[in-house]
Amino acid sequence: MTGLLPPLKPIPIKERMSVLFVERGEIDVLDGAFVVVDVTGIRTHIPVGGVACIMLEPGTRLSHRAAALAARVGTLLVWVGEAGVRLYSAGQPGGARSDRLLYQARLALDETLRLKVVRKMYAVRFGEEPPARRSVEQLRGIEGVRVRQTYQLLARQFGITWKGRDYDAEDWDSADLPNRCLSAATSCLYGVTEAAVLAAGYAPAVGFIHTGKPLSFVYDVADVYKFETVVPVAFKVAASNPPGNPERTVRLACRDIFRQTRLLERIIPDIEAMLAAGEITPPDPAPGTVGPALPNPENLGDAGHRS
Repeated sequence: MTGLLPPLKPIPIKERMSVLFVERGEIDVLDGAFVVVDVTGIRTHIPVGGVACIMLEPGTRLSHRAAALAARVGTLLVWVGEAGVRLYSAGQPGGARSDRLLYQARLALDETLRLKVVRKMYAVRFGEEPPARRSVEQLRGIEGVRVRQTYQLLARQFGITWKGRDYDAEDWDSADLPNRCLSAATSCLYGVTEAAVLAAGYAPAVGFIHTGKPLSFVYDVADVYKFETVVPVAFKVAASNPPGNPERTVRLACRDIFRQTRLLERIIPDIEAMLAAGEITPPDPAPGTVGPALPNPENLGDAGHRS
């Protein structure tokens, strides 16, 4: 009889590879490992426990055993369209933790508290305090103007023609190269941000600046890092006009910039700091609260494991 496997010891999210894209292959578990088998039968091993987010593109099949293994090690699986431009579904164990969900919801539902959080997000993103006595809607408008100006500035720096953010999710090839590169880059950023939001126990849909969308909070958090990470990467690739598959070039460059900026180390602490601007005390976990998906005998000191 084969002995039982030792308990899994999850890698803290801040120490993981950020994002990995898989296309045109069957994902399964062979010999206890997460593998991709392509049409020729060639196997590629993936260190699933060391990846924060795996993007599954068209042409990919996922076995039940593979989904179960990803859940056990806390890796977010995201089913996306071509080049990641559309998100169809996502899954990770645990989801929002009740105490943190209540904390997040209270901050979002109280307009005074929400404004404090939005002002903090603005300050973190732009490195300065927002104008005083402005509503959330007014700050959103000011932010929109600055964002458009920043796109134009970066486009001039990289020597590309920028006609504004414009793409059709139903017709990927109709967009110009800068927009296609930018869509591929932001999909990478949204994937790792969603993985961190879920790992920290919050709800992706409960946003502060963005509202009414399944990933509103993900967009809020991702926007903090967008112009220091993926936008310059996308414009740099677009300016070089690489042959073949520019989206793949963008993904590889995003992976590198995430590592260089230590993005996964920053997201969860930054979320806590932005929500703390509401100046209310988070509630204690209720008695009988469901623990982390992967119980650990030792405290890893990382909020990303909901411990």
